[in-house]
Amino acid sequence: MPKKQISTDTLHSPNGVFSQATTIEATGRLVFVSGMTARRPDGSIAGAGDIREQTRQVLENVQAAVRAAGGTLADVCRVDVYVRNMEDFAKIHEIRAQYFAEPLPASTMVEVSKLAHPDYLIEINAIAVIS
Repeated sequence: MPKKQISTDTLHSPNGVFSQATTIEATGRLVFVSGMTARRPDGSIAGAGDIREQTRQVLENVQAAVRAAGGTLADVCRVDVYVRNMEDFAKIHEIRAQYFAEPLPASTMVEVSKLAHPDYLIEINAIAVIS
């Protein structure tokens, strides 16, 4: 099921690892991945104070959830990213570029004052479509 990255010159090009919009044929199974944090499988928190390491763990967790549903990160069409510090945008996208390839998912990133644990710096939820 082909996913397509939408780009138009009537909008500013994204500064990060995401598309202006993403289309996908509506056949297949929708997978809604809950907000993933930097918790490792053993319950410990990866990368206290290190946004790159936390982003890596969060994306590993998103990937594990999508794989458990029968897909890959290439099936992810949308991610919502919640961060404690928007100044970490470039560092987050440096890691995202290691996990997502074109066609890129659509994305929103917002800064929040708190997450579920004081050591969390980032949380990501995702939507995937698996054929």
